[in-house]
Parts: sequence; structure tokens; C-alpha cells
Amino acid sequence: MRALVLQEKGRMSIEEIPDLGSPGPGEVRIAMHTVGICASDVHYYTDGKIGPFVVNAPMVLGHEGAGTVVEVGEGVTHLAPGDRVAMEPGVPNPASRAVKEGNYNVDPDVRFWATPPVHGCLADEVIHPAAYTYALPESLSFAEGALIEPFSVGMYAATTAQISPGDVAAVIGSGTIGIMIALAARAGGASRVYVSDVLPQKLGLLEGLEGIIPVDATQEDLGERVRAETDGWGPQVVFEASGAAPAYKGLWSLPAPGGRIVLVGMPTSDVPFDVSTAAARGLSIETVFRYKNVYQKAIDLAATDAVDLGRFVTDTFAFDDSIQAFERFLEGRPTDVKLQITL
Repeated sequence: MRALVLQEKGRMSIEEIPDLGSPGPGEVRIAMHTVGICASDVHYYTDGKIGPFVVNAPMVLGHEGAGTVVEVGEGVTHLAPGDRVAMEPGVPNPASRAVKEGNYNVDPDVRFWATPPVHGCLADEVIHPAAYTYALPESLSFAEGALIEPFSVGMYAATTAQISPGDVAAVIGSGTIGIMIALAARAGGASRVYVSDVLPQKLGLLEGLEGIIPVDATQEDLGERVRAETDGWGPQVVFEASGAAPAYKGLWSLPAPGGRIVLVGMPTSDVPFDVSTAAARGLSIETVFRYKNVYQKAIDLAATDAVDLGRFVTDTFAFDDSIQAFERFLEGRPTDVKLQITL
């Protein structure tokens, strides 16, 4: 079968790889249909590593996927051949202490697609645990099914923030994850969600979404805007989704007193932590890494009228054009949100 293989830093190609055979007990074999390109895929392509994860051997890319079940293994009863599915790409070790303590997203033994040395899903077929494979309702397309992975990050961020009905939220950064957070926060009860970015073209993609308010960071300060529209109080919840070090300069004074900061973006360098300001304002600070216990909820919410994931698929490429798709990502077009590949 075919797969998009990262051979080494800066070199990828579509290759023939061995067929997978039949699924084992508790597993399903899936014909892939749509796979989204994530920044992590691109970082492995351009840099050959992300932090401690280094590409030391050829690796199949891709972890945002949807497809169709073609075969089920022994003991699988909730899925059948022909079912359209989305797959949670991180599979923890069921015997790990992290799993037993309810934190499977930070299991040191987790096997996450397209994280060295684990192969990803940009291939004709994959075999995956049925427990981490979810049926898609008819109302969701394959493209939307592949977007469930980044939407789950947004769902987990909103869940971690413990949003209460009527809260005002602010999101720093309107990349894919920032947008997913805004959608989840709004659906989770936030009365308004302010989203700031330095690229007004990206913010334009949010126009018309009820309760989501774009803020051009090149023209106005996010904190001043929200305070001006909340009688000087500010947002109860702030999500940092840009990973940009400059965003941390004024972060600690942005939430309302007693508010919450949820750190989602991953800075590439050290950032300042103003302990005194955070403490004096009584802020709660949470971090988010991937997600846990939200994949089915993300599918259920995406299937309602409250969320339209499909509008954020910018362009779709045929599998034979996968390398061009990655090159398009590297162009950094400000109006691009999610690029996908269909097999």
C-alpha cells in the first residue's frame, strides 16, 4: 500500500510499504479517506525533530484522520465494516500509572501517530485500537471527521477552563487551535469570545460567527477592548493559543480578578511568568497538552448546529499531491486554516 513517508529532515516521498494484514483482537482496519496537515507534521519535515522527539528512521506522517472501517478484529462489537470513523491518534499504555490516575494524555508510554518512532495515518490503510476509533454520524463529512482531532484540543481547553454560563472569554491567536478553542468555549457557555491576532486576514474568517468577536492586535489591545466592553472587569477566562513569547508580556494582567489562564500554545523559547501580578489578582493557571476524555463529545458537538467545522477547511489536495500540500502550508498564507489530503 502507499504512504507519505518522511525519510529524513527535508525529504519526503510517497512510498510503497508492506500491507498491514488483518487486525488483532480489539482492533480495526481502516481505509483512510481524509487526513489534515498539522504544524507538527511540518516541523518534523523542516526540522527533523520537535523537542526530544527526533526522526531517526523513516516515518509515515499524519495524525488527523477519518476513514472507513474495512475489517474488525475479535471482540469488536461497536464498529462494523462500512462504518465511517474518526480516530483518536494517541493510544496510552493501559497499565500505566498515568492511565490509572486518569491522565492518559500525559502517559509517558503513549503511542501517538506521527511522533517518532510511531508511524502516522497518511497511508492507504491503518490498524487502530477500536477503543480509540469513533463512528461518525451521517451529518459529519470525512473532512469534518478529520478536524475532530484539533477540535478535541479546543474541547479539552474549554473543559480545563471550567467555563461557567455567561463567562466572557478571550483567545490569543487565531490559528487552527485558537479557532477550535473559540468554537468550544462559545458552545460551552461563554457569552462572548474575543479572539486576537496580528493577521487581520485570519480574523476575517471569524466574521459572522455569533458571539465570537475578532480583535486586530495590530490596531488595538485585547485587554483594553474587553475591559471597555465589560465595565472595566475583563474576561473570566483567557486562552493563550499562539505560543508566541511576546504574548506573555501582558498576559498576567489580562484576566479579570479571580480569573483563569489556560496555556495551550507551545512557546519555542522561555517566557516570562509575572508571579506577583498573577498572585495579586488571584489567577488560576492551567496547562493543556493534547486532550483526554473529549473525543466522543467533540464528535457529538460538531454534529450539532452550534459548530460548523467544515467552513475552516481551506483547501484539499489529492494524495499524489501531498508534497505540494506541505509546500502550500509552508507558504504561510494568512487565510489558510486547515489544509487536508484525501486518499
